[in-house]
Amino acid sequence: MIKVGILGASGFTGAELLRLLASHPDVEVTVVSRREGGQKMDELFPSLGGLFDLELISHAPERMASECDVAFCCMPHKAAMDMVPALLGGDAKVVDLSADFRFRDVKIYEEWYTAHAAADLLSETVYGLPELYRESIEGARLVATPGCYPTGAILAAAPLFKNDMVDTGTLIVDSKSGVSGAGAKPTDVTHYIEVNECMRAYGVASHRHTPEMEEHLSNIAGRGVKVLFTPHLTPMERGILTTTYAKLRKDVSTAELLDVYRDFYRGEHFIRIRPEGDLPRTKRVRGSNFVDIGAVADPRTGMVVAVSAIDNLTKGASGAAVQCMNIMMGLEETAGVDMAPLYP
Repeated sequence: MIKVGILGASGFTGAELLRLLASHPDVEVTVVSRREGGQKMDELFPSLGGLFDLELISHAPERMASECDVAFCCMPHKAAMDMVPALLGGDAKVVDLSADFRFRDVKIYEEWYTAHAAADLLSETVYGLPELYRESIEGARLVATPGCYPTGAILAAAPLFKNDMVDTGTLIVDSKSGVSGAGAKPTDVTHYIEVNECMRAYGVASHRHTPEMEEHLSNIAGRGVKVLFTPHLTPMERGILTTTYAKLRKDVSTAELLDVYRDFYRGEHFIRIRPEGDLPRTKRVRGSNFVDIGAVADPRTGMVVAVSAIDNLTKGASGAAVQCMNIMMGLEETAGVDMAPLYP
C-alpha cells in the first residue's frame, strides 16, 4: 500500500481528498495535519466517521516526507512554497494544490501573486493536467494541480487552438462557480445572506487564474494567446460552468466542430463530449472527476461557443490531484476517482 499524507487536511480540498482516498484500493492515509493538531479526523469532518482513525497533527512536513510515499499539499499560496521544499526533502513525491508552483516563469507568478521563496523548484514542476501533460507527470517528483477555473477553460478551448481554428487574441472566458471555490473560511462576500439568491462578477480583467490559462493555451497554440476572463460567484455549493467564446478562422459546422473535440480527447476517460444540442450542466458532474464539454459554431457571427462543466472540488482540485498521484506512482489512473456523479 502507498502511504499518503495530507498537509492542510482541514479545508475543503483536504476533506475532498479524504473522501476520494477512502475508496482508493492502493492507498493508506497515514498522516494528516492542520495548523493546530490534536483533533480527531471524524470530529472535524463527521461525514468521514468510520472511515479514518486518524488524529490531526500540527504541520510537520519533514515527518510527512519521511513517513509517506506521496504528500498532498493543500496549503494556500505563499504558505505552500514554505512547506513543499521540506516535503521533497525525503523520498516522497508531492502533489501541490496551491498556485505556488503552477508557473515556470517566476516573474509571471510574482506579478500576479507575491515574491517566491522556492523559485528553484519551478523548472522541475509539472502542470497537473493529465489530458495535456500525462507523459511528463509520469516521471515527476513535484506536480502542481491547475486552478479550478483554468481546468474548465483550458479543456474547453484546447482543441480549438491545437487545430488553429480560432484567432488567438479573441478568447473570452466566462465562468460561474459554486461558493466552495472560495475556500472553507467564511468571508463577508461568502456569507449566506450575500450569496443566496444572488450572482456577482468579481476579479474582472484581474483574476489570478488568467495568466495560467494564457500560458497553457499558448503552449498548445504555439504562439501567444490572450484571455479576457470574468469569474462569477453563484448560489450553489460546488461546480463550475465555463463558457468560452472565440472568433473562428474559417467556416465550420457544429457537427464538424464536435468531431474535432472527439478526436482531440479520444481515449480520455474523464472527458465526455456532449452530443449536438445537449450542452453541459454542473449537476451532471457533481462530485465526480468528469469534465463535460459541448460546443456550438455560430455562422451568423463567425464565433464558436465552447462550454465545460466540472466539479471545482473534484476535477478542479482534489480529484485531479489523485489522478496525478496515480500516474506518478504507476497506478491505474482512474483508481479512487472513477465514481459516478451525484445526480440526481
